[in-house]
Amino acid sequence: MLISVYVPLLITMVLAVFAPRAARRLAPRPAAWSLASAALVASLGWLGSLALLAFAGLVQLPEVAEEGRWSVAAVRASDPVHLTVAGAAALALLASLTGLTVAAARQLRHLRWARRECRLLPGDTELAVLDMEVPEAFALPGAPGRIVVSRGMLRCLNDREREALLAHERAHLRGRHHLFQTLWRLSAAANPLLRPLSHAGGFVLERWADEEAAVRVGDRTVVAHAVGRAALATSANRSRPALAATGGAVPQRVRALLAPPPPRRALPFVAGAVLLVVCCASLADAATDSEEMLETAQRAACVTAQATVTPSPSAAPHGPCCEHGQQDGPVRHR
Repeated sequence: MLISVYVPLLITMVLAVFAPRAARRLAPRPAAWSLASAALVASLGWLGSLALLAFAGLVQLPEVAEEGRWSVAAVRASDPVHLTVAGAAALALLASLTGLTVAAARQLRHLRWARRECRLLPGDTELAVLDMEVPEAFALPGAPGRIVVSRGMLRCLNDREREALLAHERAHLRGRHHLFQTLWRLSAAANPLLRPLSHAGGFVLERWADEEAAVRVGDRTVVAHAVGRAALATSANRSRPALAATGGAVPQRVRALLAPPPPRRALPFVAGAVLLVVCCASLADAATDSEEMLETAQRAACVTAQATVTPSPSAAPHGPCCEHGQQDGPVRHR
């Protein structure tokens, strides 16, 4: 546990630095799934490592050891996690869980608001046209979702560009991109180091919708023009919805649409998968070591108690201990 418990923390830092840069250069759809997987595993690894470190300090407290009937000396000999480190991990774990709870409540309120707005929109079709001059276009998730476009936005685009705009927003709904956003926001709330993944994820989702719109329209240039004109029309609107055609880094999106489709590369995904597997394996290894540490400490306390009660010279120093029925032996270190 001495080493393996820190591996998920290190992998989280590596992913926070390199994953966003790689995702922006890859095909957007697999990049979005990779970022979602990385955020989920890294956040769970972060919370798990903090919990194990805090637990390693908790079991060293005499009051807790007395209640659990294990030896504090055996715990400290087998798992030398300093109480200062354990205390810092406990505080970080509390902050992460608090941030996660607050973010989950905020996301739940947002999803309820979106569903309510879907029911209040005029008409019963997927497309809802608002009679307003302010250029606006976005996808509103719900059951089912709706595409909201203002008449002011429709006047800014020609027929092909309108088709591209609607295809873009429809891709957001079909791909359930709001679920990706929710996952990234929750992971960033649990671990602030993962915020770059959330920012990169928003850009990747817009690129995903751009590419699907280009396939549906059959002309990447038309989609690029639609994205650029929509962004210019809504440049004065600062309260821009998340799943909007004008979201993300628009100049980079336009350049990507004017270039050929991005190639599919396997190496970055394989490297990321290896990191995630190592993260999970290290966390499982640390948890196993913690369990073995407690079992050994309980056997040590039981042997000490037996020796105190019946200090007979003929008694076997290493035999089955109390209810555990296991031989007392050395502790395995990692």
